[in-house]
Amino acid sequence: MRKKNSIKNMLAATSSNIITIIIGLVAQAIFIKILGTEYLGLNGLFSNIITMLGIVELGIGSAIVYNLYKPIANNDYEQIKSLMQLYKKSYHIIAIIVLIIGVSIIPVLPFFIEEVTVPINTNAIYLLFLLEVVFSYLLSYKRSILYANQKNFIVNLVHICYTVLMNAFQLLSLYIYKNFYIYLAIKILFRIIENIVITFIANKLYPYIKDKNVEKLDKEVEKDIYIKVKGLFFHKIGSFLVSSSDNLVISKMLGIITVGLYSNYYMIINSVQTIFNQLIQSMTASIGNLLVTEKKEKVFDVFLKIRFFNFWIASFSAISVLIIMESFINIWIGSKYLLPTSVLIVLCFNLYQKLMRNTYLSFKEASGTFHEDRFVPLIESFLNIFFSIILCLKFGLMGIFLGTVVSGLALWCFSYPKYVYKKLFDRSYKEYALSTLGYIMCFIALASISLFLSKIYMLNNPFLEFAKNVGIAVLIPNILIIVIFYKTNNFQYYKNMILKKRG
Repeated sequence: MRKKNSIKNMLAATSSNIITIIIGLVAQAIFIKILGTEYLGLNGLFSNIITMLGIVELGIGSAIVYNLYKPIANNDYEQIKSLMQLYKKSYHIIAIIVLIIGVSIIPVLPFFIEEVTVPINTNAIYLLFLLEVVFSYLLSYKRSILYANQKNFIVNLVHICYTVLMNAFQLLSLYIYKNFYIYLAIKILFRIIENIVITFIANKLYPYIKDKNVEKLDKEVEKDIYIKVKGLFFHKIGSFLVSSSDNLVISKMLGIITVGLYSNYYMIINSVQTIFNQLIQSMTASIGNLLVTEKKEKVFDVFLKIRFFNFWIASFSAISVLIIMESFINIWIGSKYLLPTSVLIVLCFNLYQKLMRNTYLSFKEASGTFHEDRFVPLIESFLNIFFSIILCLKFGLMGIFLGTVVSGLALWCFSYPKYVYKKLFDRSYKEYALSTLGYIMCFIALASISLFLSKIYMLNNPFLEFAKNVGIAVLIPNILIIVIFYKTNNFQYYKNMILKKRG
């Protein structure tokens, strides 16, 4: 049953992501055509601010879902009800806090928004964004029991329906009314409907969670949740600041229209990152079992194999974006929405290093390392903001993303070697540095050759140019990786695994 649910969850999550990406691309193209880049910039900026408010959640949801596993396995309905009650109270409190903090930010908004030329009240738009997330916290807590029972596929299927219907109604409203207020109000309405549907399904599958008679949660369980939340707190703050600060810096220093232009690139890059992150992160539970049942030598050997697979995925993904992005945007929304190639190159290197984190993150999380490196994400976020501002003054938009790349060194130069390479495998820092730099230099060589080949001969027909670039992105990096790594143990392992399955 566990394997069956895992396959269902993986298929549903992948389908949900692909459908969301396709619909998102279509919706964004129509959005730009009807409302324009300035509205798109406001949409991206306010989405980032609301995402930053998610820090208030502190990882409570993850901690409670983790604590649901055991009572669900033991059919301990009383403890499940107690945990669900805690989750409900926590999320209601979080909704109130988010609302208060969100409203208090309004006087600061003009600092990040340069003069807006479109006829719209930015405060009213921001409040609509805020209301959506508040309603989400008020109604979403019953998702947790579906996640804990390995029923993620149900949530994903509901989300697919939500995405399709919401976008259909939003685009219809744009076509008829061309009104951003109505567009956002529809999003709030469908968010409420989605959560009501999930609540109804959870109540139907697990009717006991509707009981009013709920016992007080055991002190030890409360303590365990508190410890996990405390450990996740700094990680959440750091990750939110790193992922959300770029748009704030762009808006302040380069203007809201530049935020809109970057939003198109971000949408595609984030979609690629979301899909391929799942391939490695889905292994975390198995890695956890490996860490407690096998010797370090065996664990390290598995780590090397997963890291090589991760390198292949990261290189192929980042190079594909580098080679295909410009010709795709030219077809999708037009050449006037292109950013300089230098900006794209930095974005793709940043995508590579983010995807390469997955192996280290999976091993670190599986080993329960949250508390020891709790300050590293804060250091990374500070470095990100500091270097993004400094480098923006020198290099413009490219400098902002160079700052993000530089800030990532906090993880690559400290956290990963200390808490994964040294702590888990007892390997030397020198070995870590050489292997990490080796992969980086290999990626740069693969990307340079692929980009050079794509620029040798440019086709006048945009569709033929796009098809040519897709061919180069698919063939060149993969062929080169096979040639370079063919004789290595890691490559031979995957080759033999594939041949064995075919046999």
